[in-house]
Amino acid sequence: MIKSILVPTDFSPCSRQGLHYAVSLADKFEADITILHVLDQKLIDQSCHFGLDQEGKIKEILWKKTKQEFEEFLRDENLGNIQVQKKIVSGIPFHEIVKNAQQIKTDLIVLGGCGGTVDLDRLFFGSTAEKVVRMLPCPVLIVPPEEL
Repeated sequence: MIKSILVPTDFSPCSRQGLHYAVSLADKFEADITILHVLDQKLIDQSCHFGLDQEGKIKEILWKKTKQEFEEFLRDENLGNIQVQKKIVSGIPFHEIVKNAQQIKTDLIVLGGCGGTVDLDRLFFGSTAEKVVRMLPCPVLIVPPEEL
């Protein structure tokens, strides 16, 4: 039975599709949803590289911006009576998704199959979704973009 759904998001349209599927499933199964955003540690490190003595200030700015994006992402969503927990963490996205899924003992992960970023890591080592699928024993539903 599905009682807990984890929805990782990078705030992309594909993530929004994943959230819509998760809300539909949560409604049917009376499940709770945890929406997780991982502030990529690489972004923090790269930003800090340019402001050598400003690491604390840069982190503060990135966290504030992320909180605003989270609110905008959820602003027009109809979540009904579903219990929703919002969570922001920093780290390596797939590691944090796996870690949080294990911590909350999630029954299902629903995520968009394409994120908002494309880089060399993805080209050579696979997407975050692919890494999550390989590392977790629970079911993972990968939602394709609308145009497919």
